[in-house]
Amino acid sequence: MNPLAQRDSQPSSLPGWLLEQAAARPRAVALRHKRLGVWQERSWDALRVEVGALAGALSERGFRPGSTLTLLSNPRPEAVLLALAAQWLGGVAAVLDPRGETAAPDLLAGTPGRDFVFAEGLAEVERVRRAGLRPTFLVYVDPRGLAADPAPELLAYPALLASGGGRVPALLARPAAVAFVFLRRGSDGAVEEQGIAHADLLRQGLALVTGEGLTHREEAFAARAFAASGQARYLLAPWLAAGFCLNFPESLEPRDIDRRELGPTLVAGTVETWLRLANLVQDRLPAPGTWLRRCIDRGLDPHADGLSRLLGHWLVRRPLRDVLGFTRTRVPLIVGEPLPETSAQFFATLGIVVRNWTEAAEWKAQARPPRAAGPVEGAAPAFERRSLSSAPDVQPV
Repeated sequence: MNPLAQRDSQPSSLPGWLLEQAAARPRAVALRHKRLGVWQERSWDALRVEVGALAGALSERGFRPGSTLTLLSNPRPEAVLLALAAQWLGGVAAVLDPRGETAAPDLLAGTPGRDFVFAEGLAEVERVRRAGLRPTFLVYVDPRGLAADPAPELLAYPALLASGGGRVPALLARPAAVAFVFLRRGSDGAVEEQGIAHADLLRQGLALVTGEGLTHREEAFAARAFAASGQARYLLAPWLAAGFCLNFPESLEPRDIDRRELGPTLVAGTVETWLRLANLVQDRLPAPGTWLRRCIDRGLDPHADGLSRLLGHWLVRRPLRDVLGFTRTRVPLIVGEPLPETSAQFFATLGIVVRNWTEAAEWKAQARPPRAAGPVEGAAPAFERRSLSSAPDVQPV
C-alpha cells in the first residue's frame, strides 16, 4: 500500500516535505554525493539542519518572501539545499544550467534574482560578471581560483552556512507561492520565463509517486542540473514526497561510471539523455552485418526460441544493462518529448521500457513579486504569458 494514501494531511510545500521526512525517518540516507571517489551521505535530519541554517543565513542578508535566488550550477547538493532554503523563506529559486543555453549572457541577465546568486565555481562566477549582474552577495562552493578574490560580494558556501547564528526562521513557504522560475529562449529568440508553484510541483510529483509505485527504497540518479521544470516535477518533488535517496555524480564527465557503480532504481531523463545512452550501447556492439552482431541481434529478438532468449539474457541483455548502470532500474522515465520509436524499441529489447511523463508545454511568466518583508499570502500570484526582450551586450565587470 502506498504510505502517502494513509495520511489525512500532507505538507503543502517542498520544504514542508523535507521536515516531514526528517521527522519520520531522521537517520535514513536522503542524499549521496560522490567526492574524491567516495560516496558521502547525508541523512534527512542532517538536511533539515543544513537547510534551516541556510535559511537563517539568507534571512540575515535580507532575503525575504518574494525574493529570488539565482542558481548557476552543475548538479550539486548545495544548489538543491540553497533552493530549499530560499523556498523555506517564501522565496523563489531561479535555476540555470551552466552547460545549457540558459547560461547565455542575455538569459542570465534576464533572471529575476539579481541580488542573491549562487555560482558553483570560477567559470560560473565569471559568467555572472560577464552578464552584468552585480549581486549583493555571490555564493560559491568550489574555491579554486576564488579563495583569494577580494570582491566583497563573494562568499564561500561553508561561510554562508556558518553565518546564520544558529537561528532557524519560521517556515514561510505557501502552496500557492512560486517555488521555481525557469528561463528559455523562445522561437523568436526572446527570453521566456516560467514559474511553478509548490502546489503544482507536488500535485505532479505525487502523481508520479503513486503512478509508478515509488517508495523510500528507491535510489535516484541526478545527472542533470535542475534547470528544467520536468526535473523539478518528476525528480525533486518525488524525492521529497517519497523520501528516497537522491544521488549526485562527482561531475558530469564520469557520470556514466558513477551510475554503473550505483545501480539506481529510478532514472529520469530527457530525450537527449536517452539518445546519448542508446549511442553508448550501440558504440559497444559489433558492426551490423557481422557474424557476431547477428548472434547478438538474435539473442535480443523477443520472438526467438527459448534457448536463444535465455542465452541472450545472460550473454547480451544483462551485460548491456550493466554497461548503462541499469541492472537494478525498475522506473526508467523520460520527461517531455518522447523517444523515437526505434530508440524506444531498442531499449525495450534490453528489458527497459521507458515511460513518458509529459512536461507542460506552455510557458508563463510570473509577475515579479514585491521585495516587501511581510508574510507570504496564500493567494496565487498572477501568471501571464510574457517574453522578456533580450538584454543588450554588456561588458565584463
